[in-house]
This record gives sequence, structure tokens and C-alpha cells, in this order.
Amino acid sequence: MHLFGLTGGIASGKSAVAARLRARGVPVIDADQLAREAVEPGTEGLAELVAAFGDGILLPDGSLDRKALARVAFGDDALRKKLNAIVHPRVTMLTMQRAAELGAKGEPLACYEAALIVENGVADAFRPLVVVAAPEATQLARACARDAAQEDEIRARIRAQMPLDTKIAAADFVIHNDGTLDDLGRKTDEVLGAICTRLGVEETRYPRV
Repeated sequence: MHLFGLTGGIASGKSAVAARLRARGVPVIDADQLAREAVEPGTEGLAELVAAFGDGILLPDGSLDRKALARVAFGDDALRKKLNAIVHPRVTMLTMQRAAELGAKGEPLACYEAALIVENGVADAFRPLVVVAAPEATQLARACARDAAQEDEIRARIRAQMPLDTKIAAADFVIHNDGTLDDLGRKTDEVLGAICTRLGVEETRYPRV
């Protein structure tokens, strides 16, 4: 089973690309979802986060307040690194478990969707790597609307990520999300076709929608 990577900046549209791949029948392993699993109530991951960042990152029901954690961690490089050191090893372990399960089912191809593939230095483990790119103004507008966040908060989160040009330089395929959702779907279909050709997987396994 071959696991290729999908990444991009905040609100770049990579989730929409992942949704298109799922609709075509490609299994997608979502690192953000695994990160949630890694810090569910009762897990060692959540206990470590509370020890590192305090009870202020918890909701009244004892679950993680992700927005509160983001406000604390994304404005400080040292705290962001501490967060990553707690969460990322657990996400890696869960990713490998999911990939093994898909391989056992006979899946020839799957997508690993994650924001920090290039930052974490693991791009070569998920080739071919697909980067979804959007203009910063578009990222700001989408993220502010989606997260009900202030523009300066979103800017800080964008600045905390690797520059887009660096991610593009590491990519095998780039999807420029600068048009309509239909445009994005068409570009995603083209990239999936190219990936199947490169890896010797029959694209007919993933019928167009």
C-alpha cells in the first residue's frame, strides 16, 4: 500500500481536496483527526498537555479546548515546539496503525493529510507529495470566517507555519486553489490521475464523481 502526502497552509483548501479524494474512493488518513484522538479525555496525551500548558486549555467537560490551546501555543515558538513534541509522536504511531489496516484490506493507495509534513522533515516518507496553495488574503478570509477568529490571530498562525514557497519547492504536485470549488475538484482529479500513473495504480479503481 502506497501512502502519498497532502499538505498546505491554514485554510488553503486541503480539506476540500481530501474530500474530493474520498469521494473518488481514495482512503484518507487525517492527521488532524488523529491528533484529536491522541488527546481525548483520559489519554496520556491530554494529561501531558495539561501539565505543559495548564488547566486553561480544558473545556468544562474536561475535553481539550483547541482554540484556547492555539491561542497559547501559536504565538510562541518554544511553546509550539513543546506542543508538537507531545502530539506528533502519537499521531505518527496512529498513522502507521491506520496505514497497516488499509494495507491488510488490500488498498493499493491512500492519502495522508497533514499540515506539517514538510516542517517535520518527513516529505520523503509520503511521496508523491501534493501541496495545496492559496493566496494569503484568501487564507485569511476563509480562516476568519471558519474559525470566528480575529485577523491578527490567523496571521500569527500563518507566520508560525513554514513559508508557502518552501512547501511548494518540496512538492511533487501543486494544486493552486485560486478559483471555484469545481475548479479545485478538476485539478484534484488531474493530480490523482498523475499519481496513479506514477505508482502504477489503475485510476479506474477510483471512478470520477
